Amino acid sequence: MKNLATSLHICLFLVIGFAFLSSPSHANSCNGPCQTLDDCDGQLICINGRCADDPQVGTHICGNSPQSPSSGGCQPSGTMSCDGQSYPKYDCSPPVTSSTRATLTNNDFSKGGDGGGPSECDDRYHENSELIVALSTGWYAGGSRCGNKISITSTKTGRSVMAKVVDECDSRNGCDDEHDYQPPCRNDIVDGSDAVWHALGLDINVGEEDVVWSMA
Repeated sequence: MKNLATSLHICLFLVIGFAFLSSPSHANSCNGPCQTLDDCDGQLICINGRCADDPQVGTHICGNSPQSPSSGGCQPSGTMSCDGQSYPKYDCSPPVTSSTRATLTNNDFSKGGDGGGPSECDDRYHENSELIVALSTGWYAGGSRCGNKISITSTKTGRSVMAKVVDECDSRNGCDDEHDYQPPCRNDIVDGSDAVWHALGLDINVGEEDVVWSMA
């Protein structure tokens, strides 16, 4: 009888142990992978595909929450969910220097283009043959750079071009008609017209290229 009881205890222990080991790991804990706002535990939010502390809540659950290597210390101000994907929102951008690193993207500034509404600086649309750009919200600085020229240099081709700031690449809002249903802009974006890409000798179809820029 004693041997039977011992055997039952061993079997129960093995069943519990197997269930524990075979149960799925919680990928939604600190720094675990995520895609939507619902993938993370408690007060954690999904930032750049990883569960991290919410900057707006001010929690410090994760000791080493990931941040974008190009963020320059600029932390997200929250997240926005678009089509089931979670995107960080930013009020700031990396510091502007004599050679500010950025990601060049392509924008259609004409009416009906993917830029959405008219340009923020002058409330009008522009031809893509113009050497013009939109800057991430932090660099746009409330419109203080409107009309100014910036110098952009491709790290791939080494070619440079001067372009005028005409718009904001909104890092705080998106996923609506005004923003052509695109997610918030990242905080390190120089969104250039076709003319800017051509002047730098870059292929627009690539979508993104590394550049450095400075005030002209």
